Amino acid sequence: MRLALKPALSRSWRDSATLQFGTVTRFAGVLGNADKTLCDFLALLDGTRERPELLNEGERIGLGREPADALLTGLEETGLLDDAASATRALARFPDPHRDLLRPDLASLSLVHSGPGAAPAILGRRADTRIEVRGAGRVGAAVAAVLSAGGTGTVTVADSGRVKPDDCSPAGLPAADIGRLRSTSAREVVQRAAGRQPVPLPRHKPDGNPPDFVVLAPRDGSAAFAGGTYEARLLLRAGVPHLYVGVVEEFGVIGPLVIPGMSACGHCLVLRREDEDEAWPRVLAQLADGGPGQARTPACDTALATAVAGLAALHVQVYLDGGRPPSVDGYCEVSARDGMFRRLRLRGHTDCGCLWQPLPPA
Repeated sequence: MRLALKPALSRSWRDSATLQFGTVTRFAGVLGNADKTLCDFLALLDGTRERPELLNEGERIGLGREPADALLTGLEETGLLDDAASATRALARFPDPHRDLLRPDLASLSLVHSGPGAAPAILGRRADTRIEVRGAGRVGAAVAAVLSAGGTGTVTVADSGRVKPDDCSPAGLPAADIGRLRSTSAREVVQRAAGRQPVPLPRHKPDGNPPDFVVLAPRDGSAAFAGGTYEARLLLRAGVPHLYVGVVEEFGVIGPLVIPGMSACGHCLVLRREDEDEAWPRVLAQLADGGPGQARTPACDTALATAVAGLAALHVQVYLDGGRPPSVDGYCEVSARDGMFRRLRLRGHTDCGCLWQPLPPA
């Protein structure tokens, strides 16, 4: 383990003898009695030396072997140290252009997951992850691009038809692709996000294994409410975690993020709405069919769609990195009217069955 002070943390002097690591005061690390000898030792934490060599250097410069060991332990416990060797190995799993793009992401992960080597381990797991985004509209294509840029090893986008103007956004499908196949345009967006030049992919047969995660992002966000669909039921049965996301009129919706057998699912949301509004199933059926013969332009504000896509991608990453985002057992709304964000709790519905426990063997 080649120890280094985390490059994501700024350094500033609070006074002539107190060194602060980090900018946000309540999360910052503070080191007192920072004289010249101690500062000389900190300069050695550049990722080129392992702990035994650092202890020898501490003795050589006059800090002392035991004080150097205590200092390293303290810096590690306060989340200020990282393992430069692990970071190098994790980044080496990505092609050169993507490797450079990922350095800020790795720096951020090192602050969220503070132990030495923890952030590189998470980035390495991302490289092995397969995510499928179903829907290549303003939200879905942008979600796929952000997940690809963040280090997800394989991001595929499933959609049919050709790109229309209302599919395009600065973060997703470009306006220059209007008329092209959505699947082709979305694949190129994913490749560009990872710093690669778009190239046709060879045709191959699916291996039959489900993805690690699925994002359900229908182009018409009203369909995001259709949580009891056959598609969603298949994901539940296969044990595939999935997230609903879309823009519904003036609201962006993120969630629920469904952990099969452990959290409320999309059908629970449908049943809860049915409890509040007995006409909801009829309305939902008409939404799925596009409405009774009406020519409708689905509302999807560009800024709102981009914000929703970013939040959705973040929720997916938090979950896959081992956290619990607020869209689990809930869903989040963002309003185009005032930009406010709020979380609404979602309890599992007793009539759904997604959380029923199997009976013990007789």
